[in-house]
Amino acid sequence: MADEQHVRKSTKHRPETSQKRREILKAASEVFGLKGTSNGTLEEIADRVGMTRAGILHHFGSKRGLLLAVLQYRDTSEVENLEEHHIPSGAALFRHLIETARRNASRPGITRTFVTLSSESITDHNAGHDYFLNRYTNLREEITQALIDMAKERKATIDMAKADKASSAILAVMDGLQLQWLLDGEHVELAETTEYAMNALVWSVMSNLDEQAF
Repeated sequence: MADEQHVRKSTKHRPETSQKRREILKAASEVFGLKGTSNGTLEEIADRVGMTRAGILHHFGSKRGLLLAVLQYRDTSEVENLEEHHIPSGAALFRHLIETARRNASRPGITRTFVTLSSESITDHNAGHDYFLNRYTNLREEITQALIDMAKERKATIDMAKADKASSAILAVMDGLQLQWLLDGEHVELAETTEYAMNALVWSVMSNLDEQAF
């Protein structure tokens, strides 16, 4: 709990401190993405930003605190250009997810970090476990609501028995394709395949839908 409180209390800083924290978070994302959280060390992160291990701990309290800050930093950067800094609903949410896949294809480092940390979160006592558990729970709810809102927008009929399954499947498609793309980007088109699969899943839960889902 202390680490989470440290992260929350560190949201407001002087400009130079905020810049240094961003540098640390970027370096930590790269190190954790390449080596995982167990093998990625604070010393290596510190070396990348010209600091000491103690300097990193001064900003984030612990390695766990740094990991949580990295995860929060990624989420914040995803929505910083959106209205009210929150993902939209209805058809706009699915367009946002497709655009996210397109951006991820241009930033393999961030994508690799997400895939690595999300995979590690299933291990015992992993610092990211609760974060990813809550993330998927919230996203499933938001996608289900977006399907409902989209059906109203398009005056389509929605099969609610399938909507929850489609929400889980959409997230599985996005994350699974990221892994395939990182392994074999030459043969896997991240954004295009994400859009194709998402269209198919949305169509599967709605009838009387326009030909172009998004």
